[in-house]
Amino acid sequence: MTRVVGVHGVGKQLMGSEMLRSDWFPALSDGLRHAGQHAVPRSDFTMAFYGDLFRPPGRTLAVGDPMFTASDVTDGFELDLLLAWWQHAADIDPAVPPATGSTTLARSPRAAQTALRALQRSRFFADVSLRALVFDLKQVRRYLLDPDLRTAARRRVQERIGPDTRVVVGHSLGSVVAYEALCAMPGHPVKALVTLGSPLGMRMVFDRLLPRPGDWPGSPSPVDRPDSPDPDPAPAPAPRWTNVVDEGDVVAAVKDLSLLFGPSLEGKVVHNGSHAHEATAYLTAAATGSAVAEGLRRD
Repeated sequence: MTRVVGVHGVGKQLMGSEMLRSDWFPALSDGLRHAGQHAVPRSDFTMAFYGDLFRPPGRTLAVGDPMFTASDVTDGFELDLLLAWWQHAADIDPAVPPATGSTTLARSPRAAQTALRALQRSRFFADVSLRALVFDLKQVRRYLLDPDLRTAARRRVQERIGPDTRVVVGHSLGSVVAYEALCAMPGHPVKALVTLGSPLGMRMVFDRLLPRPGDWPGSPSPVDRPDSPDPDPAPAPAPRWTNVVDEGDVVAAVKDLSLLFGPSLEGKVVHNGSHAHEATAYLTAAATGSAVAEGLRRD
């Protein structure tokens, strides 16, 4: 029985579902306890893992990710996302120089190098290597612009959702994958979507969502059965959506998602300290625990 499904974010291509479950489950258990709720049994929680879709194929003497540099940041989506991160980092961190003249900068051949240097002065990206940061940019681009990879990642989430699943928790890019996966599953049993550090509000993400977003998410369509005594059963209540965000989270540049997805979405602000975007920091927050517990109570 899987009552809660977790969906990870970028940078997990060298991990797996069990490794992530070993991190997420105790953190979520603490979040539930901090909210005054009982933790779920370990058997009730699983991870939807799609990170291996981004893992480069092996080759002789190659280990890990490609050795990306600033010159590997492509024009268009990757550079635009990098500049958006820089702008938001400068807005919230005085150590980051402002991204002034971003339109002019975007035309510069050294734009990516300038932006990466600026970001590495921020608290948020201090522990992220340049190589990893560029790889993260490429993962976001590939998910949104590669239809085959996108379909495969969404399928990984859908395969983990069974008749007993009540809550889906998506972190970072995983919140995008979870949102799209649920929208593509009429009649799903999920009662609550909990998004953590979500980039769903960024225009370059929002404008590319499939299906095109309306008010979240409408009521799931009932499953039609020929032998049903009620040919037109009442639709199930719409899943509850809670978005949890840290003010210092650069990836979650738009903090209030209700402005784009409708007033039924509930936003919660937490403080993760120097680990603003870290999944386990979000999971241990009482706000996350409360949102998960609410979804489990909606049976």
